[in-house]
Amino acid sequence: MFDFDATLPLMALQFLLLAALLNVIFYKPLTKVLDDRDNYIRTNTLDAKERLAKAERLTQEYEQQLADARRQSQAAIEAAQLEAKKITAQKIAEAQQEAQQERERAAIEIEQQKQQAFSELEQQVDALSRQILEKLLGPALAR
Repeated sequence: MFDFDATLPLMALQFLLLAALLNVIFYKPLTKVLDDRDNYIRTNTLDAKERLAKAERLTQEYEQQLADARRQSQAAIEAAQLEAKKITAQKIAEAQQEAQQERERAAIEIEQQKQQAFSELEQQVDALSRQILEKLLGPALAR
């Protein structure tokens, strides 16, 4: 069936020579390119993951800073509102006190004017009473 003469070793030698030649010319450069590409992809993937992690950390830091800034601004607004309320209450109290003092001064002035009017009125009443008495009784009896 099979004839094992010199062709078998010659074919085996040709096959091994072809395999060695293909290995040197084709397979080694191809595997090197595939390995280089695999390393490039792996390196870029790791770099992208690191950049993504860094971006997420920066995002969290910025969000934290933003939250802190919002809290600080809210506290500043509340403090300013509280200060404004205090100042307003103080101004209102001062205005009320001034109004009360003005009312008291006006009441005192009115009371003084009233007393003065009463005293003038009493003097006029006395003078009129004397005049009436003089007319009724005569000038000598009225005194």
